[in-house]
Amino acid sequence: MLIQVRDNTHTVIFLLNDSKAAGSLYNQLPLEISVENYGNNEKIFYPPTKLNTSNTPSAEGPAGTLAYFEPWGNVVMYYGSFGRYRGLYDLGIAISGGEHIKELTGEISVTKVSD
Repeated sequence: MLIQVRDNTHTVIFLLNDSKAAGSLYNQLPLEISVENYGNNEKIFYPPTKLNTSNTPSAEGPAGTLAYFEPWGNVVMYYGSFGRYRGLYDLGIAISGGEHIKELTGEISVTKVSD
C-alpha cells in the first residue's frame, strides 16, 4: 500500500506496512486535512476515525517513519529520529520525498497511490 502526502509545494510517498492500523488509515483515504508542527522532529494530522492498532508493531526509528499515536488519535510523520514511546505504532516509511516532511504546511492531501 502506497500513499501520497502533498501540500502546495512538497510531495512525500510512504510505503505502508501490512498492519491493521495502516489498513485503517488507507481505508479512510482520500483526505484533505491540516498538518501541524509538533515537537522538533515531527508533523501530525488527525484522521477522521481512530485506527485499529491490534497486532500493530510499536514504532521506533529513523526520520521518514510514519506512525500513529493512539492516545491522541494522530498520525505522525517524523523528519528526525525518535525513540519508542508507549502508544506509538508503526505504519510505514517514506520511500520518496522524506526530506520534505519538515516543510509540509497548511492543508495537505493524503491519497492512495495506484500500483
